[in-house]
Amino acid sequence: MEHTEQLSHESDCHHDAGHGYLDHKDEYLRRLKRIEGQARGLQRMVDEEQYCIDILTQVSAMTKALEALALAMLDEHLSHCVVRAARAGGEEAEEKLREASQAIARLVRS
Repeated sequence: MEHTEQLSHESDCHHDAGHGYLDHKDEYLRRLKRIEGQARGLQRMVDEEQYCIDILTQVSAMTKALEALALAMLDEHLSHCVVRAARAGGEEAEEKLREASQAIARLVRS
């Protein structure tokens, strides 16, 4: 699934833990299993001494898959955790905004 595809979700979290991604947990697990398969494929390519450009192409595909997952998770966090905390206000809202800002900074640096 490309990062341009959007997951449908409601603005409020339905889970006691407050993790908005739980509504799409199965989808995220499928994505992670696909990424895991890509990593195994890369190991096999190196083991089989395949052409370096082919390996780099697969590294790029795996990187894009990880980035798409990260963006989807960030969207879930903003749409659920941050929105809920902002509605509550106070210290929790400030903490969730700070967490989101730090997560965005990490993604931009990577």
